[in-house]
Order: sequence, then C-alpha cells, then structure tokens
Amino acid sequence: MAKRVAIVGAGVSGLASIKCCLEEGLEPTCFERSDDLGGLWRFTEHVEEGRASLYKSVVSNSCKEMSCYSDFPFPEDYPNYVPNSQFLEYLKMYANHFNLLKHIQFKTKVCSVTKCSDFTVSGQWEVVTMRDEKQESAVFDAVMVCTGFLTNPYLPLDSFPGINAFKGQYFHSRQYKHPDIFKDKRVLVIGMGNSGTDIAVEASHLAEKVFLSTTGGGWVISRIFDSGYPWDMVFMTRFQNMLRNSLPTPIVTWLMMRKINNWLNHANYGLIPEERTQLKEFVLNDELPGRIITGKVFIRPSIKEVKENSVMFNNTSKEEPIDIIVFATGYTFAFPFLDESVVKVEDGQASLYKYIFPAHLQKPTLAIIGLIKPLGSMIPTGETQARWAVRVLKGVNKLPPPSVMIEEINARRENKPSWFGLCYCKALQSDYITYIDELLTYINAKPKLFSMLLTDPHLALTVFFGPCSPYQFRLTGPGKWEGARNAIMTQWDRTFKVTKGRVVQESPSPFESFLKLFSFLALLVAIFLIVL
Repeated sequence: MAKRVAIVGAGVSGLASIKCCLEEGLEPTCFERSDDLGGLWRFTEHVEEGRASLYKSVVSNSCKEMSCYSDFPFPEDYPNYVPNSQFLEYLKMYANHFNLLKHIQFKTKVCSVTKCSDFTVSGQWEVVTMRDEKQESAVFDAVMVCTGFLTNPYLPLDSFPGINAFKGQYFHSRQYKHPDIFKDKRVLVIGMGNSGTDIAVEASHLAEKVFLSTTGGGWVISRIFDSGYPWDMVFMTRFQNMLRNSLPTPIVTWLMMRKINNWLNHANYGLIPEERTQLKEFVLNDELPGRIITGKVFIRPSIKEVKENSVMFNNTSKEEPIDIIVFATGYTFAFPFLDESVVKVEDGQASLYKYIFPAHLQKPTLAIIGLIKPLGSMIPTGETQARWAVRVLKGVNKLPPPSVMIEEINARRENKPSWFGLCYCKALQSDYITYIDELLTYINAKPKLFSMLLTDPHLALTVFFGPCSPYQFRLTGPGKWEGARNAIMTQWDRTFKVTKGRVVQESPSPFESFLKLFSFLALLVAIFLIVL
C-alpha cells in the first residue's frame, strides 16, 4: 500500500491531490517549481519556464458554481465568472482552509522520476529534485503528476511561408500580457481558440485594425445564456446530458448548431466550423460579435504568405499591411522528468487508462491528474480524478488487467463515432458528466437518484434537472460532505446575489405548479429508463 506520495505541481489539480491524500491517510509531499501556488491562475508580468502563463484580463470560462471544488464553494460575493486575481485568492483560501501549505515545497524543481530497482515488487519511485542549485533524492511509494498541458507553446512557423522575412513583431500568445503593445498597430491574430479570440477583442480597443485568422472556424458562445443565466448552469444538467446521449449524433449536432446560431449566425460572420459532425471546443467570448459588426475585428481565412510588412490570406490576392502577428496556435505537452517508457506522448495524447493511469506498469503507483479537456470545468474533473486515483494508489480500488486497459485506450485513440450523443474531435476531449459519473461509480460516490427520489424528492429533482454542480459529487460515499445538500439547494441564490443589485418583487407564475409536476413525472420516466 502506498504511504508516501510525491505530487508534482501546486496548481488546481495539485492542491486537490494533496487534500485527497490527506483524506485517505497518506503522506503527500508536493513539489512546486515557482514561489507560490496557483499554477495557471497566478498572473506574473513575465513568462516563467515550465509554468502556464496567462494575460492580465483572463476571466474563467466556467461559472463559480460549476468550477469550484466540490466541498468548498466560492465566496458568495464573487462574480459568477471569476477574474484570475480572485480565482487565485480562492485557491489560497482552499489551501489555508484544509491546511495544505505545509505539504508544499516551493521553488523546488522535479528533475526526474524513475522506477526504483525493485519496482516490480515495491512499486516505488526515486524522485530527484533541485532547490537553490542543490539536488536531493527521495523514494516515494507513489507519484501524482499535476503539471497540466499549457506550458509548451506550439509555434508551427514552417506552415507560414515568408515568416522569416517579416520585419514586424511576432510571438506566441503565451507571451502576451497586456494590450498596450497593440496601440495604433495593425494586428493579426492566428488561431480562433479562447486565447486568440480574447486577444483579438482586446487588441481591437487600441489597435488601428485587427484581423483574426482561422482555418477551421469555431463555435462562439456567450457566457450569458438563456434569460441571463450562466451558460454552463443551463447546458450542464443530468437531464440534458441524458437527452443528448440518447439521440443520434446528427440530430444532437443539428440541435446544438441551431441553438448556438440563434444567438449568432456563424455563417454570416465567417465563423462557422468547416467540420460540423464533431464538436469543437466552444469559444467563450461575449464581445466578438459586437467587434466584428462594428468593423473592429475582421475574420479572415488561413495565411497564404507572409511578406516583409504584410500578409496575404488564402482566397484573396489583396495584401494587408501588418505590424504584429500573434500566434494563438495552442500547446503541446510533455513530461520531461519522466522517461518515455513510463509515459509516452504521441499525437497529442498519452496512453492512459481513464486519462490517468499508464496501463503497462507492473504496479499502478503513478497517476497523471488533469490531462483531459472535459466539456466542463477542470477543477471538479481533476479533483474527482484525484479522489479515485488516491484510492487506487492506496490499494482500496483495483484497476482491471492491463489487456483490458490497453484495449480501452486503443479504442479511445481510434475515436470511432458511437452514433449517439456528441462526437468529440480531439482525443483529450470528454463528456463531462458521463466521465465524472464513471469515476464516482468506482469510489461509490455517484448520486443515487432512485433512492434519493424516495427519501428527498426535492433534492432529487434539483440534482437531475438543475445544474450538475460539483456539490453533487459529495452527497454520498467516501469524502461525503454534510454541506453538499444545502450548497445544491442554494446555488442559484449565490448566482444572483451579485447581480441583483436592485431587487424587484415578482408575481408567482400560474404555470409554476404545472411545471413542477411535469418535472417530477419526467424524472420518474428517466429513472425508469436508466434502471432498464
């Protein structure tokens, strides 16, 4: 059984891993190469090697009720979408509340993690670290890697003919911090992910002209969904997820496109994805349509050629003068302290069972936490991964035989369509609720809707039809939180506390009772179908 656990990285997943180890009676030691916790969410004016970098204006894409740790809600006076500075404060509150800081060694770089000579028997690892230019070595019973995947910028300059002749400035979006550099410049942003779109919108407030170049397009949605609700509190419900996964993929895709295009007709704005049978990661941006329609941002296709002071786009012979090019072309990931025989990265993915465990190790004592892109928040995903992983490391839960794990990994790598539900275009993408529920099942912590319906029907209705907030993951099983029910029943109160600066008396709807009855009957039918 693992006792001493090394944790690499003190970001959102690293903090959750420390806490999960403590809950299971293990002894965690977390190594963080920078001088503070927070990982991605800690803004610095300069890019730090080996750590994710963000720009000053970053705001969370998932609202506070959907992106918190499952037993630690955000303060109720926080905005629904949290600026990075407040997000970092929340992480520090979490670390202090659960007394995690004493388990973190800051300014300590992990140089290597290698199997001990008796690994086939002990499952132990030798971890070599460096602090103040001094190397130290220690043996641990298990290792949890929580370094994320946003540290190695992908900069495919060979794909842009003429870039070496360009006399202006160009850099990867990882280097971007403030929009001041764009003042009165002609700016080209290449890549229409969340970062590229954010940077183009920010630049458009100061620049002379901004172009946003995209090869494949993307689905742009607003953080503000129907009736002003946070998008993920409306979209991410167990009821809707069940419906989506019960319908043929073409129908689900058509319904999704129709819903998204109700807010913004993507074809009219030159944004519609070329590949529409698979779901691309949503681009969350509230301002982009307004910047396009007012001529502040111009959408363009891929780059044909870069010249000394201009670029040419495909499908046009016109040259556009450009001063600055920002490559928002994404990231690759690697584990430089691990040998390829332990974890090998190929084609943007690693061969990990349930995105966590290398399938070929003789002893399951190494876990990768947070190497996944769920259609949902990363914090509860990484936390749930850690809850299960720690119980595997401890020996409470068992993994299936290697052959079974490898078969599942290969099936996921092939990414064959199931013909039902959403089809994801990237290997690391996953259905949030389905994935979380699978891990919760392993630790016997998945909400039991049928028994809940008999004992607490109000809670059952809220869990099934309401937002699938992280508090649901603490209603039962190991790590059960007594405050989970109250957190679920008051989540909308916290959501609107910061927006209702002016309270107006509302008349009750005559249809409210009917809708509640309909919801109850629908829940009964859904549970009946699930049981069958």
